[in-house]
Amino acid sequence: AREAEYELLPISVDQGLGVLVWSPLAGGLLSGKYHRDSPTARQLGGWKEPPIRDVDRLWRIVDVLSDIGKARGISGAQVALAWLLGRPAVSSLVIGARNETQLKDNLAAASLSLSEEERQRLDSVSRPPVLYPYWHQQFTARDRFGPADKVLDRSHA
Repeated sequence: AREAEYELLPISVDQGLGVLVWSPLAGGLLSGKYHRDSPTARQLGGWKEPPIRDVDRLWRIVDVLSDIGKARGISGAQVALAWLLGRPAVSSLVIGARNETQLKDNLAAASLSLSEEERQRLDSVSRPPVLYPYWHQQFTARDRFGPADKVLDRSHA
């Protein structure tokens, strides 16, 4: 979920606050180990957390995470975590590794730098829709945007 980009991340940037992201892999959904044809045990059991409002969008994101990971020889989890660590105001992540292997894999994301092309690919499949008043501001005040205003990607408004 990227809804925090509407108001929470911009106010954090404006006020110089760090954001601690909880459940950055969405209960493992963004780890790269699950795909369209292999739902998680939680999903099969009717677990509704986290709430997935657009299932096809979720799997498009997972596809891109997996593609980038495969091209680099790393896990989709590392890609997802590195992307988050590169976002404005994000200072740290709360990871939930189940074993030492997952912990080491997750920690490796801290030293991973994604290319601009990789970040753009992930942004294009995951960005939230630009809602009002944000699309209106894009047309009326773009020339006055500061760093906090630029947290929400309005390039598709």
